[in-house]
Amino acid sequence: MPIISAHLGGSDAYAGIPPTVVMLGRAIAAYPVGWLMDRVGRRSGLSIGYVLATLGAILCVTSIQPWSSLIGFSIGGLLMGMGRGVIEQARFVAAEVYPQEQQAKAIGWIVLAGTVGAIGGPLLVDPSGHLSTSFGLHTYTGPYIFSAALIAIALLLNIIFLRPDPMAIGQALMNQSNSEENNEGRPLKEIFQDRSVRLGVSAMVIGQLVMTFIMVITPLHMNHHAHGAKAISWVIMAHTLGMYGLSSITGQLITRFGRVPIVIIGAIILAISAILTPISTQMPLLIFALFLLGLGWNFCFIAGSSLLSESLASIERGRTQGATETAVALAASAGALSTGPVFASAGMVAICAIGLAFSLALFAGTSWWQKQTISISAHD
Repeated sequence: MPIISAHLGGSDAYAGIPPTVVMLGRAIAAYPVGWLMDRVGRRSGLSIGYVLATLGAILCVTSIQPWSSLIGFSIGGLLMGMGRGVIEQARFVAAEVYPQEQQAKAIGWIVLAGTVGAIGGPLLVDPSGHLSTSFGLHTYTGPYIFSAALIAIALLLNIIFLRPDPMAIGQALMNQSNSEENNEGRPLKEIFQDRSVRLGVSAMVIGQLVMTFIMVITPLHMNHHAHGAKAISWVIMAHTLGMYGLSSITGQLITRFGRVPIVIIGAIILAISAILTPISTQMPLLIFALFLLGLGWNFCFIAGSSLLSESLASIERGRTQGATETAVALAASAGALSTGPVFASAGMVAICAIGLAFSLALFAGTSWWQKQTISISAHD
């Protein structure tokens, strides 16, 4: 996306605009559809997300060719982002059908399912480009044609097989445990006063910000150092493997060591990645650094999601998780929007220095939170 954006806009400064719009789309759709999920169910809400993403991918294709329009490409990205803001909530939907002690593993397994995309997605970039070229289309349209087809298949799977609706199962589990005190749930303001909720959201927001800020610009950084689409795809594949590939293990680590220690470790891994990324443009180091960037995000994201999920009643989940996705998307939008201008003016070292600062802030804040919790527990 950043390479296509720079191509359509005619300048590297445009590289971050469509990725930013994608994140804004996530922010726009996440809360309204999350709110709707609490009323019409999870299957209908997720279906809306798949429809939006499919339409967005189709618009991206036509914006690349024949229109050659950065504006159209950005609107397509907006629709894809809106769809993603809804689809990302699938991890909470999965957790909802399990007892609290098994929710971290459930979230880990759903994120692990993304390993198929982590391997298949980047590997399809090059062949899909060649395939589209063979039909007389621009090479950049290939990945988006494949995306539209795959998302449409996901929509059909969701409609046919997501039965019974997970919300009904979650409500039944809550009724069995007698932990849901009323039919309305707490107001959103009261929910976000919970310390565990705030830490879970902070871990997801900062992890997403750091990951997006560095990852979005890396393909363009590599392109400037004569790396082709295949080399870039391998680095991004390593990154997405870090994001998803070890997710089941992450869930087990959370169950064994707790959510907060995993957030702390995730922040440390993000910091190491920020240090390693600008050292060299050689493939082995970039592959390792971007893998660590994905792994650090994985730890923060799954542990943060688990902290949030365990703190909510069934009737509170849709709107609270939607609001959380909005916050995550806005943070990622800030990272995607700013990474292009920062890279154009100061290079990759400045990008990674900012990522390092946020990673260390998350480490310090979470460590302080843990000490305060231990102190409060000891006092009680």
